[in-house]
This record gives sequence, structure tokens and C-alpha cells, in this order.
Amino acid sequence: MKQQKAAWILIVALLVCAPGARAQTSQQGGKSASSNAQNIQAYIALLRLNVRQQKAEMMGAVMQLSAADAAKFWPIYEQYDKELTKLNDQRVANIQDYASSYDQMTDAKADELIQKAMSYRKQRAELLAKYYQQVRQALGGITAARFIQVEEQLLLIIDLQIDASLPVVGQSS
Repeated sequence: MKQQKAAWILIVALLVCAPGARAQTSQQGGKSASSNAQNIQAYIALLRLNVRQQKAEMMGAVMQLSAADAAKFWPIYEQYDKELTKLNDQRVANIQDYASSYDQMTDAKADELIQKAMSYRKQRAELLAKYYQQVRQALGGITAARFIQVEEQLLLIIDLQIDASLPVVGQSS
């Protein structure tokens, strides 16, 4: 039962952005824990692909780059996205740890999880700053500012959807 609850917490947290995946999770009733773990990993991969594609499409629509500027911007953005994906692995691991520890949460574990979450956010801010500089050097301050504004808004939406799906620590769900 605890494994199923942990899996459900993780699925809700990571798949809130993927309506098709949410429909599939309701059909998992009789599957084993191993099968659920495999499904969770598949859903994570699907979510990441879907979110990255949607983010890139939104970024392209708002950035409104000329062909010459797009040729400079998109390689930088693709490298940023690769680094962000690696960084997001930390977040996924932390959410998985939270889900598996939820029913036996201790003060020490809660502190560890929050410290990891704050470290992730700090590293993500540093990553954005790094790529702001690269976009600014390649395309100027206005385009770089637009990149940061759009990316921050998209990240905040994703953060809100994930964080709102997680149960508050220490409260029954």
C-alpha cells in the first residue's frame, strides 16, 4: 500500500503536465510494484519530451527571432536545455525520495529533502544566469532579457503544477 501511495504521489507530481499519461495511470490497478516503477520511468521520459517540446514551441513564438538570430539562439537554447535536463534529474530523485519517505518522515529527512530542493533551485538560477550571458553576448541585452522572462515564466508554471500536486509534509493526504 505504501509503495502504491508513493508511486501515486510521484505520478501526480510529475505528470500533471501530461493529460494523456494521467489517463493511462488509472489503468494500472493490478500491476506489480516493478511494473509500476517501469511505468513511472516511462511517464517521466514522456513528460520530459512533451514539456521540452512545448517549452521550445512557446519560446519560439514569443522570441520572434529573425532567421539569422534564430541560427544563433537555438544552439544556445538546446545546450541550456540539455544542462537543465541533467539538473532536473536531481529534482526527480528528490521527489522520488520524498514519495518513498512520506509515511515515515522525520525532522532530519524533511530537512535533507528541503536542502536538496533549495540547492536545485540555486543551481537552476545559476544555470539561467550562465545562459543569459551567452544569449546576451550572441544577440544583445533585449533578446537575452526576453529569453529570461519567457523561460522564468515557463519554469514557474511547471514548478507550480508540480509543487501543487505534492502533499504537504506531515499532513495526511
